[in-house]
Amino acid sequence: MLDEQFIRSQFPAFSEASLEGYALFENAGGSYPCQQVVDRLNRFYRQRKVQPYYGFAASRIAGEEMDEARSRLAAYLGVSADELSFGPSTTQNTYVLSQAFKEMLRPGDAIIVTNQDHEANSGPWRRLANAGFEIREWQVDPSSGHLALDALDALLDDQVRLVCFPHCSNVVGEINPVAEIVAKAHAVGAFCCVDGVSYAPHGLPNITSLDADIYLFSTYKTYGPHQGAMVVRRNLVDQLPNQGHEFNGGDPTKRLTPAGPDHAQIAACAGIADYFDDLAKFHGFDGLRASEKGERVHALFRQREQQLLQPLLNYFSSRNDVRLLGPADAEGRAPTVSVVLKEPGETVAARLNSEGIMAGDGDFYAGRVIRAMGEDPNRGILRLSFVHYTSEAEIEQLLSALDRQL
Repeated sequence: MLDEQFIRSQFPAFSEASLEGYALFENAGGSYPCQQVVDRLNRFYRQRKVQPYYGFAASRIAGEEMDEARSRLAAYLGVSADELSFGPSTTQNTYVLSQAFKEMLRPGDAIIVTNQDHEANSGPWRRLANAGFEIREWQVDPSSGHLALDALDALLDDQVRLVCFPHCSNVVGEINPVAEIVAKAHAVGAFCCVDGVSYAPHGLPNITSLDADIYLFSTYKTYGPHQGAMVVRRNLVDQLPNQGHEFNGGDPTKRLTPAGPDHAQIAACAGIADYFDDLAKFHGFDGLRASEKGERVHALFRQREQQLLQPLLNYFSSRNDVRLLGPADAEGRAPTVSVVLKEPGETVAARLNSEGIMAGDGDFYAGRVIRAMGEDPNRGILRLSFVHYTSEAEIEQLLSALDRQL
């Protein structure tokens, strides 16, 4: 089991006076950074904020730290370092990918998207309809928000070249069976683009085990700086047209990132791996390969989060004045809990804030799934999301506040 005291000691926010008494329940929008990331970012800006990869010491070390971040995070994800790229955000990474596919595909080819996704993994692909590609929508069940596999089967044929879907929804929270979906797509010759932004904070997945061709997530939601991480497997990246500078076309880590990288933030991403290493050492399994440590860390996170999540799900399920979106069983979902209330989400979030609960409200760039479930995204829903560092006391604080404010 995770040691709560050790975990929280790794995050400066929990010793920050200005945050004392507040409990963060909008982690799906961005997590606290761990100390290891803060230290690396501070050191980079102080000691090596120069153009990297030249021969002088500060520049050479800057480049080495950027390379270290890529190689160590890739190892935790179970992929090669040259299959991981960084960009300014997942939204921009997806947009660049869509432009590369636009050049690679032929008019009439089909792309499957869902209405469960965050707009980042939906909008850029849908726009390709204007270029002559067929867009097919894999729709959720309106009552549950669930993506049924038989509904996907009805959309798949040999015209489909790409299937885009979330590992889990940032509103519904249900964890989709990625490996099974990927296998279905591959059976008809299609690639898969998996949006892992809402899943990766709960444990970095092994991409090789999932067999995903593309996996996207945001490091500012995995305890790091504001970067988008993008895994594109070599069998695909070599086929995609270069979207970067002409002279970078031969580098798989640069051909899909046309903008200049944020050197300091990329280097600081190594702090995420530092944190996982420290966590593994404290819990007694530091002698494993990075991918194996990642699987153990993943399991610890899931065990911890399910334990904290079920009481919150039970609370909402017991009320007849609240609609819980997504599964009521913690085993099948991430700890991202969205509810529709009699009042607008913003109104209730403001009252919760007066009790030290930092909650989210709105449509969370996922208006399609909210509309598909018969709700009004303009009215706003309340979202309560947490990660493994959330304490039992904070869950109790939240439940008590909900009792008073609903």
